[in-house]
Amino acid sequence: MSWRGDLPKVRGKLLFGEPLAAFTWLRVGGAAEVLFLPADEADLGDFLRQLPVDVRVTVLGVGSNVIVRDGGIEGVVIRLAGRGFAGIRVGHQGARVVAGAGALDAAVARAAAKGGIAGLEFYAGIPGTIGGALTMNAGCYGRETKDVLVAATGFDRTGRPRSFALGDFGFTYRHSEISPDIIWTEATFQGQADDPAAIAARMAEITERREQTQPIREKTGGSTFKNPPGQSSWKLVDAAGWRGRAFSVSGTGGGAMFSPLHANFLINTGEATAADIEGLGEAVRADVKARFAVDLEWEIKRIGKPA
Repeated sequence: MSWRGDLPKVRGKLLFGEPLAAFTWLRVGGAAEVLFLPADEADLGDFLRQLPVDVRVTVLGVGSNVIVRDGGIEGVVIRLAGRGFAGIRVGHQGARVVAGAGALDAAVARAAAKGGIAGLEFYAGIPGTIGGALTMNAGCYGRETKDVLVAATGFDRTGRPRSFALGDFGFTYRHSEISPDIIWTEATFQGQADDPAAIAARMAEITERREQTQPIREKTGGSTFKNPPGQSSWKLVDAAGWRGRAFSVSGTGGGAMFSPLHANFLINTGEATAADIEGLGEAVRADVKARFAVDLEWEIKRIGKPA
């Protein structure tokens, strides 16, 4: 019997052959073989403990920094959403914030500000979830997750609860040493007490700056490439002539381009496929390498199979 016909009982939802494009900000990608939406941490842990270990598991947050390839994703895709994973507690043990892995980074920043806790304002400029922030040491405007994280918890592939202190992460630029198999469930952050109005004002500056410099109202995936040491990816993409230039490998007529507003943001302007978008990124990487002898490294995560 196929593993799909003998899945563990859950309190959340199990969806078969569910298209994933609607779950990503770029609005591209194929279907999940199985999509699991757990009700809460207990539901997630029970499912993992009973799921055969040879079944591939992929975690998907809000899809803000990911390309799901057109052929979809084999195995089980787990999406942490809803009240069971988006809770935020402010003022825990002083100026601390405890947030579920499914909580939006911006929501955590707002909750901290309302509670008079400073230091997490930069999360207002990151379009993802706390789980993603833990995975890639997300940051912007001079601050990163490593600067505020205290500890985090999650499950390993077998459903065993795991706890990690900041020092366990080995954080570097957009990288963590923790196994990618860990499915994050909660994180604790340390801030400093401050006037809520002053914190809100700083967040407003971040939000305004982001709206003026990033195509946040487009179908985008955020920053496409990591910044090479001592350089800016957007300047390299721009210098190579790719800003605002349409691209297609699928014969759909284009629709993939690097934003005219910010040259390190890939956007889907119409009916681009995942192959169009990833193909554009690879074309730009090759061009920048040829022109400037610089290797651009993807920051956007690319998952699944080609069509």
